[in-house]
Amino acid sequence: MATITTQDGTQIFYKDWGDKDAPAIMFHHGWPLSADDWDAQMMFFLLKGYRVIAHDRRGHGRSSQSATGHDMDTYVADVIALTDALDLKNAVHIGHSTGGGEVARYVARAKPGRVAKAVLVSAVAPIMVQTDSNPNGVPIAVFDDVRTQTATNRAQFFYDFTLPFFGYNREGADVKEGVRRNWWRQGMMGSVLAHTLGIKAFSETDFTDDLKAIAVPTLVMHGEDDQVVPFATTGKLSARIVPGAVLKSYPGYPHGMPTTHADVINADLLAFIEG
Repeated sequence: MATITTQDGTQIFYKDWGDKDAPAIMFHHGWPLSADDWDAQMMFFLLKGYRVIAHDRRGHGRSSQSATGHDMDTYVADVIALTDALDLKNAVHIGHSTGGGEVARYVARAKPGRVAKAVLVSAVAPIMVQTDSNPNGVPIAVFDDVRTQTATNRAQFFYDFTLPFFGYNREGADVKEGVRRNWWRQGMMGSVLAHTLGIKAFSETDFTDDLKAIAVPTLVMHGEDDQVVPFATTGKLSARIVPGAVLKSYPGYPHGMPTTHADVINADLLAFIEG
């Protein structure tokens, strides 16, 4: 397996496919998944002639099940270590959910010349949790319950979570059992400790300043029927904060739209990248 080792000894697994001289796209996955969640996008862009890269966040997938570092700053430091090791230049960074927050912070801090464009897909930015300055956010009690269920009932909770994640609990939904099991497989590969601690990272991190600092062309994509990361308080706001950002929202699409509507999402990503 291809890995890099970070300063604290954590091994970060990554995939790197395609011609090394081709334009690079790096994908950042959501909680509690792995690089495998980008299969539909990586194959699509690989066949279009791009170099495609995706990593497993620490504690997730095939990366080390480290006991520490399950916070957004460390996640981004790991990305910096990987992009430095691969010497990625003028790459497009695409992040889904937690990965969208990771992209926002990475792009805001990246060395000059590292990033060409950014895409936030169903992203947790600017902040998910309800606070005095974010009164319409999700109450902390919701995330406390996710923490408890993850720590004590992970296998069943993860399987049940696939229903709202993919919108499979909506009337008339085309439920694909294989998709549910693949999500569960990815989640259960990771560390229960990392998944439990990582909830704070995706729900309580405030990315507002990161969004303001993004200085590359940015696309914000979000499903309007996202039951996990509500569109009105995340994607819709992020597009207003990032200078010059383009917002593309999708009526009826769920949180997991890169999987359920890969044909549409891939086409729109390609149009943005090549536009």
